[in-house]
Amino acid sequence: MASIINAATSGGLISTADTSGILQLQTASTTAVTVDASQNVTFVNSASLPNTFGFKNRIINGAMVIDQRNAGASVTTNGFTLDRWASIVSASSKFSVQQNAGSVTPPTEFTKYLGCTSLSAYSISAGDYFMVRQPIEGFNIADLGWGTANAQSITISFRVYSSLTGTFGGALENNASNRSYPFSYTISTANTWETKSITIAGDTSGTWETNNSIGVMLAFSLGAGSTYSGTAGAWSSTRYFSATGATSVVGTNGATFYITGVQLEKGSTATSFDVRPYATEFTLCQRYFQTLAVSTGSAAYIAPIVADSASTGFGVVFLPVPMRTAPSLSITLAGGTTKYRANTGSVNDNSNTDPTIANATATSFRLNFSSGFTALTTNVGGWVTNRDSTTGYFGVTAEL
Repeated sequence: MASIINAATSGGLISTADTSGILQLQTASTTAVTVDASQNVTFVNSASLPNTFGFKNRIINGAMVIDQRNAGASVTTNGFTLDRWASIVSASSKFSVQQNAGSVTPPTEFTKYLGCTSLSAYSISAGDYFMVRQPIEGFNIADLGWGTANAQSITISFRVYSSLTGTFGGALENNASNRSYPFSYTISTANTWETKSITIAGDTSGTWETNNSIGVMLAFSLGAGSTYSGTAGAWSSTRYFSATGATSVVGTNGATFYITGVQLEKGSTATSFDVRPYATEFTLCQRYFQTLAVSTGSAAYIAPIVADSASTGFGVVFLPVPMRTAPSLSITLAGGTTKYRANTGSVNDNSNTDPTIANATATSFRLNFSSGFTALTTNVGGWVTNRDSTTGYFGVTAEL
């Protein structure tokens, strides 16, 4: 009888032979291959192994380890916070978002989490909504076959911690906002990390993008009015962000909602969290947002430039990671009377005028400083940094 070595534990294709001369090969897939001495090949089904190969988790930065924009600072912005995660709100300043807010101990196997804190006891009206959400690019969900008869099921899993208990809500939504799936889950114990999983049958209706636009949006609700709350557990042609009857986090002043280990995978079973190398996760985030300079009060290099007059200059920036599409500038530099310092030749000059972007592609662009400087050395190359006194970042965005 031929012996078998499982390649799932040895990292590749393994072959062994016994005294009968039968050779059997087994990989980490669901098929074993048997080759006898006459070179005949027999395929034998073996046990199905977990989905641990390729891009298992369609969520990027699900462990909340990347925070290019804020470096761990608390924000109340309506837009992207930690990388790939956006706060979407109908009324401003109702909750804050911070990496590791409250400094509680993360769940086992994790070091970071996304933390939301309610800033008031807000009474939600019918048209209100508050959520943290990640848009997933269509290329990354194309194999799910949603919108067809072959739509695949998915499972969402995550770790969650809240000062409140009860039923909480969330939803999936397509790019056209005309298909959604409200879901609910229960937090049983306050201020304790709990693991949740939700299996959802793939949608056989509607249009689900499979290109570089939004394929699907995953939202975790912090409060939604009746207009945006629907019956949990069914696909709908109405736009919903949460399940009817879900807890409103923003309804309690100081209430907290922390989440990490978010995974969306194909199949009907939640598997272990897909831990990717930090560099890989960072690169995945850079497809959508990149900082060219980050400052906490000291100068940071932005780009090389050539002065074409005393007041103007330009440079070409080549991006380290190709972006989803041609990016636009995203700048939060602030704190000084001037933001930028240029050096051309032996001359240093300052400006408070933001540059513009031109000739942008997914891999490069021209950075134009069209005014603001007064003493650049014409036809001489140099560089631009932020001023020493400024804080914030200088970056580019191609977010969904």
